[in-house]
Amino acid sequence: MNIDKQDQTKTSNIQVISRAAKILRALRDHPKGLSLSKIAKEVGLARSTVQRIVTALEQERLVAAASANEGFCLGPEIALLAAAVQSDLREEVRPFLIELSRQVNETVDLSVLDNSKVLFVDQIIAPHPLQATSQPGASFPLHCTANGKAILASLPIAEVEKLLPVDMQQFNDQTITSRYELLKELEVVRKEGVAFAREEHIQGICAVGAVIYDRMGNLSAISIPLPSIRFYGNEEKLAAALLHTCQTINQHFNNKY
Repeated sequence: MNIDKQDQTKTSNIQVISRAAKILRALRDHPKGLSLSKIAKEVGLARSTVQRIVTALEQERLVAAASANEGFCLGPEIALLAAAVQSDLREEVRPFLIELSRQVNETVDLSVLDNSKVLFVDQIIAPHPLQATSQPGASFPLHCTANGKAILASLPIAEVEKLLPVDMQQFNDQTITSRYELLKELEVVRKEGVAFAREEHIQGICAVGAVIYDRMGNLSAISIPLPSIRFYGNEEKLAAALLHTCQTINQHFNNKY
């Protein structure tokens, strides 16, 4: 094979990988599944091209037949890969979470975006009789939690619009259910780098949250949940400690890789 043909083959292989990635992202955004025609429309490819790539991805268990329709959704292998990434992330970030918890003497959570929810993957529990804890594996809404709002503020507005439900659930009188009001708050979060939840999800529980980026640029959120009695009046102190920790973690990933 001459050099020109080798270059063409490399370019073709890279293109296939890029197209496969686009298809996987499209299915990620539609957890109930998409038909081949709808996938083709989402990624801007011919249906026949999509069918060839989906067939290959299905053989690798990266996509699977959707039970609700004749389309496809993300396959079981994706969950295994995601679990491996989360495990690595937990191990690498945990020392920073422990130090932050020690500094503020409060519980600290690590969470990731999971479809339209925020999923807790690790937690350092502070030794308080009165504390706010959520078991790893639990998932909460994005629109009324500090970690959820921090993640939303870090995403492109088009993706935020997709993730937010048309009717945002109201958990109590403090919950923001207006998309306009939430988007305005997210603008502030983008500028300041930190999000607050003031009893919006669970009455009596507040939190401060901010995002970190791993070596691949994937974002996660670190949050400090605590009873409202220890939150009000300490917002700035908590936010400063959290932001410093997030900056340290980001520098750690950048310097290491």
